[in-house]
Amino acid sequence: MYVTRTLLLFLVSAVAELLGSWLVWQGIREHRGWIWVGLGIVASGVYPIAATLQQDPDFGRILAAYGGVFIAAAFIWGMVLDGFRPDRFDVAGAVICLIGVAVIMFVPRPA
Repeated sequence: MYVTRTLLLFLVSAVAELLGSWLVWQGIREHRGWIWVGLGIVASGVYPIAATLQQDPDFGRILAAYGGVFIAAAFIWGMVLDGFRPDRFDVAGAVICLIGVAVIMFVPRPA
């Protein structure tokens, strides 16, 4: 259950942060207006809430591991919404990051 909950919260965090950033980008860079910016700010606010729901008590560990999740999720977001096509080095880097996430979050530690 710990692994499932951790991964689900990382997914919620990534979607919230990416959606928020994308909406702000659309509002400002694509001239869609300040409503988009405001919605982006609201969406971005979900990210830290989801992060605090993680079971691990160490803030630094959660944020460090989330960084790896965010990298992989950002590539997927770019592919789905912006037509970005990662090259093999992008994919390799994202896989390395996800391996890092697994090591940081799920390797047993002495009590």
